[in-house]
Amino acid sequence: MPVQAQTPLSTASLMPVAPRPETVFVRGEGAFLFDSEGRRYLDWVQGWAVNGLGHSPAPVVRALAEQAAMLINPSPAFFNPRAIELAELLTAHSCFDHVFFASSGAEANEGAIKLARKWGQLHKQGAFEIVTFADAFHGRTLATMSASGKPGWDRLFAPQVEGFPKARYNDIDSVRALVSERTVAVMLEPVLGEAGVFPASTAFLRALRALCDEAGLLLIVDEVQTGCGRTGPLFAYQRHGIEPDIMTLGKGLGGGVPLSALLAKRAVSCFAPGDQGGTYCGNPLACAAGKAVLDTLLAPGFLEASQAAGERLAQGLRALSAELGLGAVRGSGLLLALELGELPSARVVALARERGLLINGPRPHCLRFMPALNTTAEEVQMGLALLRQVLQEVKAEG
Repeated sequence: MPVQAQTPLSTASLMPVAPRPETVFVRGEGAFLFDSEGRRYLDWVQGWAVNGLGHSPAPVVRALAEQAAMLINPSPAFFNPRAIELAELLTAHSCFDHVFFASSGAEANEGAIKLARKWGQLHKQGAFEIVTFADAFHGRTLATMSASGKPGWDRLFAPQVEGFPKARYNDIDSVRALVSERTVAVMLEPVLGEAGVFPASTAFLRALRALCDEAGLLLIVDEVQTGCGRTGPLFAYQRHGIEPDIMTLGKGLGGGVPLSALLAKRAVSCFAPGDQGGTYCGNPLACAAGKAVLDTLLAPGFLEASQAAGERLAQGLRALSAELGLGAVRGSGLLLALELGELPSARVVALARERGLLINGPRPHCLRFMPALNTTAEEVQMGLALLRQVLQEVKAEG
């Protein structure tokens, strides 16, 4: 469908919280975005791993239209069928018993912090510290920024919320050294996405589970980015043979609709009425989208096909790296990174956008790739060809 050129829009009224290009996107279809001038872009960012089924996927569009015609928001003071159905799907396919729905990953992580601290009040003599990790990213509220280990964030909106000592990722001794009578939990991402896609090892995650069992601590996994099929299985923790006590989801859960979730085992699900809530939490419109996403992910063969696409992309990235003398390829499923050596990621990202490919540079010399989970072999080949052209051009620029 051709996109008609539109009258240029002014961005002057939008708060400048991010360095955005002048491009204005007006339509999306599967793997592609279309701007206001009719140009098409292969999107390997997908809203930072949000659009797991691509742009405007038919199951989500149908679910939203049908639900919007029936009931959008009865208020969180009442049950609704879509929230019940989605919660049942999540608990049936994970190790958790209870679900609280929210609107953003940061909100879900804030809820996990509150739940752990409430559990510490009840069972650990008021223990409240949660060991987190250098280079971690848990969100943009004051508490989740404090839990994050992103460089410079400890000074951005000082003073921080106390209670988040930082360990070193994949270093169990550094975690053990921080555990005290004040510690209630350990919280981590199974993959450090914002740091450049650094996965936790199975040995490390199993050692964390053992340490938490030994010390009577909760293990919290932040799967806002890694959940919902992004790394291969439905949830990343399932790759490692462990069971966390608490998990958070976001991004891919709503397929583009603002939806997140806090999941907990019954033994640690200790919120009392009034402890947690939110105006839009569990509204049927968002939960209808989430159910459409989960139904699609759980359909026979979907996750297997997605894993095959991820391996196809990883093989292509490794071939590019070998051909052009670049660095490591990291990650699994369709959350991957490529180290660029001396090439500047900002320049690669900008030139790729000019050539019709959208990619992300989380670090100065690193690219991150988050295509739709249903991306095709042809789309992978198209993206790799565009990326090869861009990398060659940047390399030639010196």
